[in-house]
Amino acid sequence: MVHALGEIHRTLKPNGILIDLRPVEDNWQVEVVSTSSTQRVSSAGWQAAGRLSDLPAAVADDEAASRAMREAESRGWYFKEKEEEFDFFYYWDMPSEMKEFMESEWEDFEKLEENVYRKASSLWVSAGADACLRVRVKMLITHWKTL
Repeated sequence: MVHALGEIHRTLKPNGILIDLRPVEDNWQVEVVSTSSTQRVSSAGWQAAGRLSDLPAAVADDEAASRAMREAESRGWYFKEKEEEFDFFYYWDMPSEMKEFMESEWEDFEKLEENVYRKASSLWVSAGADACLRVRVKMLITHWKTL
């Protein structure tokens, strides 16, 4: 990663900008959301079903990315102008769709424990026809400038 950051630095003009945007491993929360039928994003209410389990490969990737950025900064290639965390949501209509997605797309990074799946399914049934499920992913965005 450090080599790639060096190549990016080489190609950026002075005062160029590098945006580091990535998920941060934090045992992301699984939620059941009661939504309006017209707008999924404006949630009327939600209930936590539990948290995903971060797998070792995901934690290692997260730590490696942070180490690489610190190393690039220590070499004087970039300086951090601004950094923020924000929530990003993945939505599913049914618990089975959420589980399928996680098993096929996140199999090396996140694990949906059976007890969390059961609780999410139960909350989803109780929430009624307009309910859906979501995972609240912690995102990091950092604005770096070249020196």
